[in-house]
Amino acid sequence: MIGGKDISKVDPEILLKNFSIVFQDVILFNSSIKDNIKIGKKDATDEEIMRAAKIAKCYEFINKMPEGIDTLIGENGQRLSGGERQRIAIARALLKNAPIVLLDESTASLDADNEWKINAALDTLMQGKTVFVIAHRLNTIRNADQILVLKNGRIEEKGTHTELMQKRGTYFEMIQEQQKAAGWEVAGELIPN
Repeated sequence: MIGGKDISKVDPEILLKNFSIVFQDVILFNSSIKDNIKIGKKDATDEEIMRAAKIAKCYEFINKMPEGIDTLIGENGQRLSGGERQRIAIARALLKNAPIVLLDESTASLDADNEWKINAALDTLMQGKTVFVIAHRLNTIRNADQILVLKNGRIEEKGTHTELMQKRGTYFEMIQEQQKAAGWEVAGELIPN
């Protein structure tokens, strides 16, 4: 249900107008950075596009490009790093300004520096919106209002980070595993959450 309406009864075109989506694997076109951002809003002004690019932390790499925002980026953005492609996708979503945001593993394959920049841009994108985050990196969902833990296609647990940690169920175990993998141990005890 969205706004009290069953989404199976809503025209898919109308439904998609209400969503901004940022996937792990960004689809970019062999066009300029500007045109790739403008996909979010076809009638956007240059000022709106530049504002979205700045908020999405694209400005630093755009300024290094030979033709700035008008630089052609190659098929699927081959001239850009993964983090730069991701920031263009976020700029596109910011420009669209839809009330519902879907983030599907949007930081999964990034280095720490790019993840920080993208998370800062995502914070702006998510303000005042309904946001669905699909993630395996649990630090990206720690501050969510509600976390749903899926197992074998079913909701196994739900609650806030604190509530789920107190339950000591699947979510707790996943946090423990990620902490062990990251080496976050002190005197044999995992750092409490």
